Order: sequence, then C-alpha cells, then structure tokens
Amino acid sequence: MTVTAPTPTMRYQSPLRLFWYRKEANFGDGISAEIVSHVSGRDVRWSGHASCEMYALGSLMRSVATHQIAPRETGRKPFIWGTGTMTGLKDLSFLNHVRVALLRGPITAALLQREDRVFGDTGLLIADAAGEAPRRDDIVGLVPHMHYADDPRLRKIAADNPRIKLIDVRDEVPMRVVREIASCSHIISQSLHGLVTADAFGIPNTWLDPMGIHAAATLKFYDYAAGIGRALQPPITAAEIEATANAAPTGDLPYVEGILQAKEALYASFPRGLVQEETA
Repeated sequence: MTVTAPTPTMRYQSPLRLFWYRKEANFGDGISAEIVSHVSGRDVRWSGHASCEMYALGSLMRSVATHQIAPRETGRKPFIWGTGTMTGLKDLSFLNHVRVALLRGPITAALLQREDRVFGDTGLLIADAAGEAPRRDDIVGLVPHMHYADDPRLRKIAADNPRIKLIDVRDEVPMRVVREIASCSHIISQSLHGLVTADAFGIPNTWLDPMGIHAAATLKFYDYAAGIGRALQPPITAAEIEATANAAPTGDLPYVEGILQAKEALYASFPRGLVQEETA
C-alpha cells in the first residue's frame, strides 16, 4: 500500500496553531507538533483552547469537551485529527463546535456515538516525520510512563540486565526519545506512545502494566490497538520484564497492514486547508 501526504492548497506565513498537553514533559505529547509540521509543511506553535486550529495526538477528548462548549466568534471550528478519549463523556454537544477529521480508534468513536470506520493514532506518522531511522541494536528498550520514570523497581531491572535500556520519556527534546526507541530491537512500554512509536518503526513491542496511571488507564491502549487491528495481549507485570526481554521477538509485525491503513487514513484525512502550498 502506498501512503501519501495531503496535497498542499494554500500559502501561509503564520504557524499552524496546535493544542497539545504540556503541563508535564512527556515525549508522547511533544511529538504532536513534529508530526503536524511534517504533514502540513508548516511551522507549528502551541495554542490554547480558545484559538487552536487543531487537536491531534493524545487522549485529549475530555479536555476538548470541557473547552469547546460554544461557537467561536470567528465561526472557525478546530479540527480533531487522530485524537482519542480515555473515558465516556456525558455531554456530546461539543461535537457541534469541532470538526472531526479522524479519531484514534473505534472505542473513542463508540463513546462519541459516531459510526466511523477508519482510524489512526497521529503518533503512527512519527517515523515519517523523523526521517532516516537510527541503526537498530540488540537492545530491549524499557519505556516507563512519565509518572513511573523514577520507579526504583524499573531502574533496578534495567541496571541489572545489560540488554535492557531504560528510556526516559521526560527528555526535553522529544525526538531524542523517538530515536532511542527506534534504535532498539524490542520495546516494553508502559507509555501508549512508546508502543505507537515502536509500531511506527516496525519494532515488536510488549505492553507493560500501566499500574493505575489513570482511572481508565487501559482504555486508550485497546482503543489504539483496535484501530489498527492489533490483537493486544494483556500487559505484563514488572516481575515479567526480564523474562520477556530475554525471549523478546524481533521479527516483522503481524499487523503491519493495519498500521499502513491507519497511516493512509491519517494522511488522507488531514485538513487540506491547513497544508502549506509548495513554492515553485
């Protein structure tokens, strides 16, 4: 399958205004701007709920529902592109004030009472945005959620096993985290976008128990997996990390066709009016 970027249609001098979560340093939020810039051909800057043109990577739907409660004075609605939810929403009237380009997965669609048939997490385009991938080493990357980055159990496991490399998602340069993940032969991740990034680079990966990070910590994982047709196995526990690393598969992903379809949907659904016109 050929994956194609959207056709540019306009010429912009100003950056594209994108909202992403930035209260805490986390590569899974920070790469949103890199990906949107790659697809749009424009500079991207962070913008608040009142003026943003787009919501992309992340489980941002509750935040969108909280802030997009009335029409803007300009009449311009922000786009939702590859965004998901972690919980159900009582009031869906916010959907009148946004434009849904694409949702992360079918669980999000069901909770929004929509009948979408194609899905894609924005993070699946990170390998395209990153350019040439680094050399892949025979190393298993261990990617804790940002709230467990200093967990002594995980740090000890990595320190005691030379084949396991601990990857800190709080790096102030998100693309450094991406390159670290891309250099591994297998990824064990508590972070959803640790798994998504591994999938984007075709690296086999294993889900590590999120250990109650959020009230509905598992929903976003199953939402993403269902969107690419991945039969996601239950997460392993911290006690299983070393055994999993020692037996970690390093071959092709069995659901690669689902990834390609999601990437095609992401490129096809990106709003044409936000794409930079190419100069002659």
